[in-house]
This record gives sequence, structure tokens and C-alpha cells, in this order.
Amino acid sequence: MLFHSYTFLVFFVVVLTLHQVLRPGARRYLLLVASYVFYGSWNPYYASLIFFSTLIDYHAGRRIFQAETPGKRRLFLTLSVAVNLGLLGIFKYYNFFAGSLAENLSWQLPIHELLLPVGISFYTFQSMSYTIDIYRRQLEPSRDFVDFALYVSFFPQLVAGPIVRAVDFLPQLTAERPFVFQQARDGLKLFIIGLFKKLVIADNLALIVDRVHADPNAYSAGDLWTSAYAFAFQIYYDFSGYSEMAIGLALVLGFRFPENFRRPYCAVNVSEFWRRWHISLSSWLRDYLYIAMGGSRASRIVTLRNLMLTMVLGGLWHGANWTFIVWGFLHGSFLVVHRLFQSLCERVPVLQELGQTVFLRFFYILLTFHCWTLSMVYFRAADLDQANEMLARMFTPGESFALTGGGYLLLCAVLYVGQAAEERWHLLSRFDDLPFVARVLVLIAVFWLMVLMTPKDASPFLYFQF
Repeated sequence: MLFHSYTFLVFFVVVLTLHQVLRPGARRYLLLVASYVFYGSWNPYYASLIFFSTLIDYHAGRRIFQAETPGKRRLFLTLSVAVNLGLLGIFKYYNFFAGSLAENLSWQLPIHELLLPVGISFYTFQSMSYTIDIYRRQLEPSRDFVDFALYVSFFPQLVAGPIVRAVDFLPQLTAERPFVFQQARDGLKLFIIGLFKKLVIADNLALIVDRVHADPNAYSAGDLWTSAYAFAFQIYYDFSGYSEMAIGLALVLGFRFPENFRRPYCAVNVSEFWRRWHISLSSWLRDYLYIAMGGSRASRIVTLRNLMLTMVLGGLWHGANWTFIVWGFLHGSFLVVHRLFQSLCERVPVLQELGQTVFLRFFYILLTFHCWTLSMVYFRAADLDQANEMLARMFTPGESFALTGGGYLLLCAVLYVGQAAEERWHLLSRFDDLPFVARVLVLIAVFWLMVLMTPKDASPFLYFQF
């Protein structure tokens, strides 16, 4: 059930109507049932899997909190983590590792045709954060199974985030959530912005990206560059569009979710980029992986190792393919280089002063963006051979650099300037300041563009595959 389908529109209108009619105490049950219907619409089998994970983590959380000895607390935490990672390992990574062992070490393991549950990476991370927070004594366990089950399965962000912490979500279930027109209007506005990003921008950019990746050898170096830029913007507008739609839907229902994207292509360095891109995952990796390994509390070598391992595992989280591991390794390398350069700047004040000049800041922004764009060739490629070949041809002297996809390249430039303008002037937030007639005309133009420019076949959100 895709957010941009008529089926979901009918589904959400029914859920919202019942949500407003029912008593506050009954709304939790409605949302829980609706969430399982939403998730089960892909495959009823998915619902049983998420219920199993929910059941384990609910009881593990209570046992961790009640345990009288550190050993018992670690035991139940280990159980929770093992179940969640075990589910990921079986459904997402088993065939990948079995195939890799057979190819490289001639270890023959049986290959099973397992159906990858949609969004399993998101809800397992979300559920794990709950038991880890209880273990760290940062959270008390939920006393109501329905509340916890709704936290794990809440349909707006279930299949592609943002990854919401229990400490942020559970208190909202017990708080008064009366229908507020202004809040619902803000949520609807966010949903429309996300829908526009997905249908008008991301899905149209997908036309050239999919065509080039289907047969890279048929295209010139210029086309490969155009495709690389197009995919950088496609995945941003696709994923940030989904996040804004999810946040908007939750807001209409009375829930507030944290921001998940903050104009990442305006970041001055790769560290700042990861504070702006997929913020809920970046903060999860930081709090539950990087810090758990020691963070930056140890020596510089250990700190750099922790950065690298965090990003490699973050890459593997995205998918069972060596391309994602290489992608994570590249970003780990970028972070390591930036950390070393930052240390150098601290010892050489003149470098720090030069870094504040307009010219160098602009250069750093473009450098960060191109590090991201080139790394995404691995992210999008079918395998390492295709990614390596595409990158080699992009930098091969003598290849034609006459951009046949000039229209798409121009669109990417406009999107970049638009993001920079939003970073500087926050144009979207000024929509409510416009006169009523102007707001109506803008909405009409937005809907007209969606009707005219949406491709015939709507594509799923990119992050559904993760």
C-alpha cells in the first residue's frame, strides 16, 4: 500500500475518521489494527514476523528492568539483540554470505529463496533501541503491550522511517492529543511537499537513472555523469519525500516525529552531511554503535577505527551486497580524512581561518557533494564490476563529455540552487505568510504539476528495499 496510491488515500481517510470518532482510549487499538492491516497488505506473513519481534522485545524490556543482577540484565539484552539481528541475518543477509562463502572459499551452504520483509531493517533497529535504552536506564519499559506494539508498528513510518525512539513516541500515547486544525494543516502541507518531491522530481529523475544503469556501456561518459548527479537528487527527493509524508501523516493523527533531513547538500563537510542526511539512522548508529564501541573516548587510532566500522556496518545495513559495504567503507574513509584534516586545522590556525572564507566554504560544499555523488555510483550499481566500470569510464580521458542528458543536468543544477535558497531563506516556511489568493494559486500549480509530470507507472520508494 503505497502512500501515493488511491488505496492508501481511502485507507487513511477511514482511519482518520474513525480516529476522531472513537474515544481517546480506543484510538490506540484502532491505530494498532490499522498498522497491521497496512503492513499485512504487502504480505500477511510480514505481520506475524513483526508481532514475533514485538513480543520478544516487550518481555525482554520488562525482564531487563526487573533483573536484580547485571548478568541477568545483560542476558535479556543479549536475547533481544540476538533475535533482532537474527531476523535480519536470516531474511536479509543469509543468502549473501552463503553465496560469498561459496564463491571465495568453496564452502557450499544451501541457498533459500526467502522473501525480504519490507522495512525489516527499520523496525528491528527501532525495537532494539527500546531494550538498549532500558538497559542503559534511560527508559522505563512500557506497561501496556498495546502501546509497545503500536510503537513498533505505527504505519506512517513503519517501512522506511524515520527511526523513532521509544522515549519520544510512548509518552505521546498517554498525552492528550486533541484534533488541532493548525497541526493537521501543517501535517497535510508536509505530506503534499513530500508527495511532490516523490512524483514530480524523484520519479522523473528515475527515468534517466534506470535507463543508464540498465545498460551503462551504451552511454557516454557525459551520460554517466548526468546519471550520477540525477541519482544523487533522485534518492534525496525520494527518501526525504517519504520522510516528510510520514511525518505529515503522523502530525495529522496528533504525533510529532523528529526531522529526518536538513538540506544535506548544503553541508560543508562529510561529518556535517551525516548530521543532515537520514538523521534518525545517523543518530542511531552514533548512539548505539559508535559510542558503544568507545566513540572518541580512546586513542585517535581507536576513534578512527570506530568511525570506519560504524560506516561499514551502516553500509551493510542498507543491503546484502558488496556494493553497500564498499559504499560504507568510502564514507568511513571520508570521515577519517575529515577528522584528520580537522585536527590539522586545530594545530594550524591559518587553515581554520581560511576555511571560513566564502570561496573555501563553497569549495568544501561542492567537494562534499561530489564525494557523496561518486560514492552513490556503488550504492545504485547492480554489482562491484558495474560500479567500477562506470567510475572508470567517467574519468577516462578521450571519452565524450558532450552531455546528451542536458535537460536533466540543468534540472539537477536548479534543484541544487533551490536547496541552497531554502537553506538561506527558508522559503517553504514562509508559505503561510502569503496572501490567501497566492496560497490557493500555489496549491493549484502544485497539483497541476503533479497531474502533468507524474510518470505513468508509479514506482515504490527506494528505501522500501532496505
